[in-house]
Amino acid sequence: MTPDFVAQLRTAELRVTRPRLAVLAALHDHPHVDTDSVFALVREELPTVSRQAVYDVLHALTAARLVRRIEPAGATARYESRVGDNHHHIVCRSCGTIADVDCAVGHAPCLTASDDHGFVVDEAEVVFWGVCPECSTRRSAQ
Repeated sequence: MTPDFVAQLRTAELRVTRPRLAVLAALHDHPHVDTDSVFALVREELPTVSRQAVYDVLHALTAARLVRRIEPAGATARYESRVGDNHHHIVCRSCGTIADVDCAVGHAPCLTASDDHGFVVDEAEVVFWGVCPECSTRRSAQ
């Protein structure tokens, strides 16, 4: 089912524009992509859109919490449209592929800090690192 991007923008009190709709659609169809990839995907639909316009849209959508920016250590920033839950990521050390990992169901131990220093914790960022199945197979074949 395709999300109602117009409703998402209106709920976030953002103007509905073609670049914003195109960025949301690109991120829905291609999670965990970098800025250059978002730009290329949006250009397929809107050939005249500028790189700066896509940057501005990503910034506005991130600020409105309609998209999430993730930055695994040593990797370029990526964007995804899966927001509003406390999921994590697993990153392949070899090819950089990123996949979602759901947080624990029920009591979420990742949201219980040993010392929260008075903060109200609402999200935790956990990144798992490893080698994806494709790269593992390739390594075994060598």
